[in-house]
Amino acid sequence: MGINMLGFRLREVREKKGISRNQLSKLAGVNESTLQMIENEKNPNPTYKTMCKVVDALKVKLDDFRF
Repeated sequence: MGINMLGFRLREVREKKGISRNQLSKLAGVNESTLQMIENEKNPNPTYKTMCKVVDALKVKLDDFRF
């Protein structure tokens, strides 16, 4: 299986900002398990609504996750 670029990028941005998965979960109002599933390729296609919450919490643009 190929690398999940969305999950890879999410983890990269989150770690670069020094935010734990638990912290991001609280900031975004998204279950920590959802974030874990995205990062670990268990959910490579999260909903648009979920990703909007995540990027808002990370203070980045959704376009930053395009490839």
